[in-house]
Amino acid sequence: MTAPTPPTLPFRDPHLPFAKRIDDLLSRLTLEERTGALHQFTPAVERLGIAAFRTGQEALHGVAWMGPATVFPQAVGLGATWNPELVRRVGEAVSRETRAMRARDERVGLNVWAPTVNLLRHPLWGRNEEGYSEDPRLTSAIATAYTRGLRGDHPVYWRTAPVLKHWLAHNNETARDTTSGSVRPRVLHEYDLRAFRDAVEAGAVAGVMPAYNLVNGRPNHVSPYLREQLRTWTEEELLVCSDAGAPSNLVDSEHYFDTHEEAVAASLRAGVDSFTDHGTDSSVIVGRLEGALRQGLLTEAEIDGAVRRQLSVRFRLGEFDPGADPYGGGGNGGSAGAPQAEGGADEHAFDTPEHRALAQEAAEQAVVLLKNDGLLPLAPAHTRVAVVGLLADECKLDWYSGTLIHRSTPLEGLYERFGAERVEFAEGVDRVLLKTSAGAFLHVPPAPDTPEAARGAEGALDPALLAGRTDLAPLTAGPEGTELALADWGEGVLALRAPDGRYLSVAEDGYLRASADQPGGWVVQETFRLEPHGGGHLLRHVGTGLPVQVAADGVKVAPESAAAAESTAAGQDAAAGAGPEVFELIVTEHGEEAVARAAARADAVVVVAGNDPHINGRETEDRTTLRLPAQQELLLRSARAANPNTVLALVSAYPYAVDPTDLPAMLWTAHGGQAAGIALARVLAGDVSPAGRLPQTWYADDADLPGLLDYDVIGSRQTYLYFGGTPLFPFGHGLSYAAFAYDGLTARAEEQGVRVSFTVTNTGAVTADEVVQLYTRAVDPSVPRPLRELVAHRRLSLAPGETAGITFELPLSAFAFWDVAVGRWRVEPGRYELLAGASSADVRQRTTLTLDGEPAVPRAVLEHGLDAAGFDEQSGTEIVDRTRESGDAVTPVAGQEGELVFRRCDFGNGAREVTVEVSGEGIVELSLDDGPVLAGLSPSAPASGPYEYVTLGAPLASPGVPVATAGVHEVRLRLRGALRLARVGFSA
Repeated sequence: MTAPTPPTLPFRDPHLPFAKRIDDLLSRLTLEERTGALHQFTPAVERLGIAAFRTGQEALHGVAWMGPATVFPQAVGLGATWNPELVRRVGEAVSRETRAMRARDERVGLNVWAPTVNLLRHPLWGRNEEGYSEDPRLTSAIATAYTRGLRGDHPVYWRTAPVLKHWLAHNNETARDTTSGSVRPRVLHEYDLRAFRDAVEAGAVAGVMPAYNLVNGRPNHVSPYLREQLRTWTEEELLVCSDAGAPSNLVDSEHYFDTHEEAVAASLRAGVDSFTDHGTDSSVIVGRLEGALRQGLLTEAEIDGAVRRQLSVRFRLGEFDPGADPYGGGGNGGSAGAPQAEGGADEHAFDTPEHRALAQEAAEQAVVLLKNDGLLPLAPAHTRVAVVGLLADECKLDWYSGTLIHRSTPLEGLYERFGAERVEFAEGVDRVLLKTSAGAFLHVPPAPDTPEAARGAEGALDPALLAGRTDLAPLTAGPEGTELALADWGEGVLALRAPDGRYLSVAEDGYLRASADQPGGWVVQETFRLEPHGGGHLLRHVGTGLPVQVAADGVKVAPESAAAAESTAAGQDAAAGAGPEVFELIVTEHGEEAVARAAARADAVVVVAGNDPHINGRETEDRTTLRLPAQQELLLRSARAANPNTVLALVSAYPYAVDPTDLPAMLWTAHGGQAAGIALARVLAGDVSPAGRLPQTWYADDADLPGLLDYDVIGSRQTYLYFGGTPLFPFGHGLSYAAFAYDGLTARAEEQGVRVSFTVTNTGAVTADEVVQLYTRAVDPSVPRPLRELVAHRRLSLAPGETAGITFELPLSAFAFWDVAVGRWRVEPGRYELLAGASSADVRQRTTLTLDGEPAVPRAVLEHGLDAAGFDEQSGTEIVDRTRESGDAVTPVAGQEGELVFRRCDFGNGAREVTVEVSGEGIVELSLDDGPVLAGLSPSAPASGPYEYVTLGAPLASPGVPVATAGVHEVRLRLRGALRLARVGFSA
């Protein structure tokens, strides 16, 4: 007799809606299992056949950390393409490779943490490479395209589930877990939220990750905007994943809560659903959550809400429908023995010819021609080229790269395109020997013949934990020294490389070995400083902060004692154990001289300069200047002096301030991934007409920059939107080998928006791409508005003589601003200028139209009062948290008098009393227009804490005395002392 087939549990029934299936599964999970699901590494539930799951797979420009994968250009380079369709295809390729890698390595996750949509507000931000643009619309257009590619196009199932990083207003690495950005409502809505909102509303986003920093005094991991904004933009269940270690920061570094139980409870109530903390060990976070439940800080319903959102992602990834998943193989793992859908072969595409071609296409489209006085393109058949510079033979990776399968450096690309016999190379590094105080030289032992794997080739859930190599012999000191290449990356930071290409590195045992293929790692172990000391130099290892010593068993770093330092300075033998070694630096070849020799023999010189993505500007480290490192400036000057036909090719993760006056040609590209070199060579040779465009303003000088922590793009006139100075190169800038003419711009207001049309013609001699850009400007705004604002763009290819008609349909919301007086978007009546051209500064056509809009109304202060953070203008203040849960208050910057200005306040027939809601101690003074102080309010005693508010009142008029406040006035509030002002009220 055949045993009956067990019934299918409802959560495994693909015919039921996801919501009902999730309800069923939730009802079957114990409280312990539901609580356990809230850590990044969710354990399996074997009794239900449910596999383990993890959130988080880095995939910023290719699958990262998990071994070899196709490496596309950095995100800022993808932004420079201004091509959403290209970026969508990149996202699709990345998601296919994620599925393919998941099929052979269960550590690879399908909940991908990408893209980064933080705006590139400040070019000194260390993570500039991770964002797309300083403009919210361009950022959201590129991010939406990438997430659509990552998601796939099936109406039900997702190929991967993308999470946007990092919510919210995150642009500094300096003290990133303890600093707060003051973000006024207009900046919040018009700038920082906009990039997230447009991408979420497009429907291809599975969630967001909060940032480490604080906004308006409140950590982003307890941000009320997760509820008040994010979750109102879509009906999809959005999964909010914490950043690594951030839940613990709420107590340990930020001291925002007293206990970790309070912290996890507040995070979960604010909207965090998955806690990334303590690596793969979930017990700590789960214990805190269980403690919060016992203490009544959380309810089971709140736990269930977070688990529901995680399960929603897992169902969409096909985990519970392995036979129906069109992308094959289910989500983060199916149950043991469950049938697995294979999917089409293209759904597991990995390192295919198509992906390689796409990587090259993306790298080519990312190249920006900044200046060209006719030197470019070079003629490969008739030009002898010298390619020089620290990056001339490099294909650099960043922290969020995969391991290279293919590699193309500028030198290799020029060899391929121009022929090796027509290309000469000079790296421009100094060649040095390091001589000890005893007369010996540092010596690098020979390496074994067995090839070594590149760093990270084996993959790692957390590459920060990858250990340095200890299997090689450490450096020694002896009569024969090894000539080292000294690469100076600026700020006194240098790397030393052995003749066979291995970088000097320090492993956990403290010994120096030539063991690294490149500088890298969470804490870079391949950088040093040469510090003048006792007639020579100490060689100090940056990663450990320790000096290098020569010992009998090898060269190592070790702590220096005061006695040892004194004996070393006195000239005693360091090798005898007296202390850190004092080296004599012997330069056997100066890099600038080698560059000059190569340049003089060439018809044209390509200087490849820029940054190493792991040094002086990266996650955890902001830059200090826009200037090119001094050694690279020296190489550039040497090349230019030897040969006027010098091209500067900047390969970098961020802008530089480089004077282009004496240079006939200049290009920029981000680190372009595996095809960077051939892409650059094809542009130099004219095989490809460059059409990348700058995704952010390139400022001419550090003096043009606001403070790194000044997030008020309106008040401090930041980005192309408000910057009134002259940039080195403007937002949207990029030249071509062709020329384009714009004509016939018209703009017509319609019921739902504005229709804009014009034509573009290729008047040049070569087929080329043009990036058409459309900006708008309010002609006579009542509040500060952008000098110009991108509202639409399109990248298109035109043959010589070809004309294309361009039409953009703009919604009326494209002309709106956030009106703080009414707390919503408003289109102001009046004239608006439409500007069409090749950049924000290169306007070719303009026209003006008038929109009816919505007239402004004065603030009804008698009815609604004034929220302190809803000011029109301010000076000397910052926005802080009104309570730990929600709301804003305003406080004077320490040691300053602050002022808030509220324009057009309607007092009707007049107010007789003013009230203020304040905490702390100090004084609030009120005046109208430019008149005298009408009231001063000060707490009689300091509050017991910053959230202990009192309401104070003062008369503005008395019986029989005329009410001076009648009518519409400008309200001015002056704040002094350590107080917080939350609200002002008026009564008649």
